[in-house]
Amino acid sequence: MDTITRRQALGTTAGALTALGLAGVTAHAAATDSRAAATTSAGPVDEVYQGRRIRISTEGGGHHGGHHSPGLPTVRIDGRELHVMRNADGTWISVVNHYETFADPASLARAAVRELQGAQLAPFAPMGGTA
Repeated sequence: MDTITRRQALGTTAGALTALGLAGVTAHAAATDSRAAATTSAGPVDEVYQGRRIRISTEGGGHHGGHHSPGLPTVRIDGRELHVMRNADGTWISVVNHYETFADPASLARAAVRELQGAQLAPFAPMGGTA
C-alpha cells in the first residue's frame, strides 16, 4: 500500500510551512542587521525637502532628554531639533511620527516634514523639564 494518508499529508505540509516561515524570519533578521549597519555608517545630511531644510549631523551625538547621547544623530528641520529614538531592531522613530518606524534618520526626517504640513517644530521638553 503506497498511498499517503491524510495525517501524513498534513504533517508534511505543516513541516514545509514551518521551514518556509523560519527561512523568512532569518532573511528578515539579516536584512534588518544590514540596514542597521548601513544606518550607523551614514554620513551627514544637508538637503531641502518640500521647501524645508533637513540637516542630520552624526558628530557629537544627539540629545535625549537634555543629555548627550553618543551614537544618536542630531536631526534638525529648519534649524529646530527633531527628537529621534532608535528602536532595538535598528529602526527609527520620532516625536512627530511615533507609531511608524523608519529605516534611517533621513527617511524619518522626510516623513516628519510631510507630517508637519508646514508647521514649525516646537521645542522638545523632557518630562519634568521646561520648554
